[in-house]
Amino acid sequence: MPNPSIKVIELFAGVGGFRLALEGWKGNSCCSKYKTKLSNKIPFEVIYSNQWEPSTKLQHANIIYSNRFNTNGHFDQDIHNIKGDMLPIKCNLLVGGFPCPDFSVGSLLKYSKGLAGKKGELWFEIIRLLEELKEKNRKPEYLLFENVDRMLSSPAGQSGKDFSEILHTLDDLNYNVEWKVINAAEYGFPQRRKRVFVFCYCKESNLSSYYSKYSNEELLTDRGVISSAFPSNLSLNSNFQLKLNSKHHGKYKAAGLMINGEITDQNYISDSPNKTRTLKSILYKGSVDEEFYLNDQDINKWKTAKGAKSILREKNGHQYLWSEGAIPFPDVLDKPSRTIITSEGGMSVSRTRHVILDKNGRYRRLIPIELERLNMFPDDFTKHESITNNKRAFLMGNALVVGIIERIGTNLSNIINNLSKPAKFE
Repeated sequence: MPNPSIKVIELFAGVGGFRLALEGWKGNSCCSKYKTKLSNKIPFEVIYSNQWEPSTKLQHANIIYSNRFNTNGHFDQDIHNIKGDMLPIKCNLLVGGFPCPDFSVGSLLKYSKGLAGKKGELWFEIIRLLEELKEKNRKPEYLLFENVDRMLSSPAGQSGKDFSEILHTLDDLNYNVEWKVINAAEYGFPQRRKRVFVFCYCKESNLSSYYSKYSNEELLTDRGVISSAFPSNLSLNSNFQLKLNSKHHGKYKAAGLMINGEITDQNYISDSPNKTRTLKSILYKGSVDEEFYLNDQDINKWKTAKGAKSILREKNGHQYLWSEGAIPFPDVLDKPSRTIITSEGGMSVSRTRHVILDKNGRYRRLIPIELERLNMFPDDFTKHESITNNKRAFLMGNALVVGIIERIGTNLSNIINNLSKPAKFE
């Protein structure tokens, strides 16, 4: 019989994407329209959670989280102030999407400071908390993290140094690691959202015997906790030994393992039977407020903003050609959407905001319900009297695709409870 509860610590919770995927909401699927067809309820229970944005007076994400979930064990405070003694119940799994601006492609490469940045350094708060829990014999057996894929190649000028440091710290804490960059659209989700997912398990846990049954090739293609949920075919692979204080080889590949300090990483081709879901499939069929429609006099400005550009610039006496490619105007409806980002809200002309041609023949931006659907959140999940539509868009730009965590969680629970082989997803 499966364990009735895999106890979870959720850090940097945002509006609760991890929790929504692992627990569901009010006993229901995170989004029944897209939920994978599973025979077993995923047995997760969030015991402790944390959400706090130091630079924000009104804690928008925490307001949503607190209104959607039971807040027993929830810490609406800076993670620097959360100590191991405050978490007396031993949990099996720690999850978190620690802040990504210092890795993000949303900022210029030269400003991407990685782990040395103000928010990148929050990684070390996770490590500090794990060390404190280890001292109390309450270190979780499993960890699951999500971040932008540029984390594998940061910081600027020292490609791969940050991820090497992350792997070092995990190895020191006696964890083995599996990671994979997943483009949600390649596995049947309606958004081209590419993120890296990092799963860790204690070397002394029962999962070690599971991983030891398979070759690295099998673990990276369809037998690991992540890869069994998101299977792939091998591309070019490499093996190397992680060594402290050694010069790193460069950017890490899209999928990899670190087992007892030895790393195998590879690029891959996705192997998914899922049919492509499109931007059109998530569009709201009801009436849309006028605020989301573009002014006719601004249409040409939008087209210009989204068009290809080549501009001659000068810096330090040297001229160079700065260029950027075109973004479709309006957005293509019969393919998965482009990645939604935090600047999705707002009425001003923007290169990155989505614009669609709706059923009435008018151009408009995406509404909050549509942004929620692109991340597989229930309709109006972020709706609250104190949260503006622009802020709701911001919250979804910071969120994850719930279905990805749901799949990984399903296979983790299946494997550790010896229920079956990894699930097959339709």
